[in-house]
Amino acid sequence: MDKDSVLDRFRLDGRIALVTGASSGLGRHFARLLAAMGAEVLVAARRADRLGELVGEIESTGGKAHALSLSVTDSASVVASYDRAAEVAGVPDIIVNNAGVSVSKPMLEQSEDDWDNVLDTNLKGGWLVATEGARRLVAAGKGGCIVNIASILGARVAGGVAPYAISKAGVIQATKAMALELARYNIRANALLPGYIATDLNQEFLASEPGERLRSRIPSRRFGQPNDLDGPMLLLVSDAGRSLSGACLAVDGGHLVSSL
Repeated sequence: MDKDSVLDRFRLDGRIALVTGASSGLGRHFARLLAAMGAEVLVAARRADRLGELVGEIESTGGKAHALSLSVTDSASVVASYDRAAEVAGVPDIIVNNAGVSVSKPMLEQSEDDWDNVLDTNLKGGWLVATEGARRLVAAGKGGCIVNIASILGARVAGGVAPYAISKAGVIQATKAMALELARYNIRANALLPGYIATDLNQEFLASEPGERLRSRIPSRRFGQPNDLDGPMLLLVSDAGRSLSGACLAVDGGHLVSSL
């Protein structure tokens, strides 16, 4: 087998990628990754002004990137963002549904507003972005792929994050529904289920005593790093994974298979 031809299947040259929640954390990392592999990247967040540095960074390394203002919970904003994407780049054929929020408090202290905020962003928002993107792809006669960022908490559960865990379980089921209904249009849908990944947002907790107790329960005894998600992400969005659809891929150092 030709090694170069295998590696070439992971390239994304000529592809257009939309990444939501791209202003920080994993969304920012995914945008850099897809651009480095040749995709023209549309980086989206509620405040597009926060994306200028990311766009500049991608362009400084020879990539192509555009910032979009997008509120995933607002269908009018979703439509407007796809309209803008069509103007500056074209119809995205890679859609990474990364925007997400969580509220950490016991179930009995979670308010209706907490529930609505988490479920609307993580589940409804991803659904709106995916369905509008799929409509555009079908209208353009293009195939493509959707990657929904779920979580191992969609497959297991932890205390204090009930709405988040419920929303991510919904994301997993939504991914399977998308895969079933969109296959006839040559659109794949898969989910990535990160475990505990160290980012700027959670490093303080992971380094704390409760974080160390959590780490001790992971079979690999380590927290993931953002680049641990690179290979799985590229598999799901590239021709290397062209037969993958409806897959829910956990990247968690074996956390999900730990004993109860």
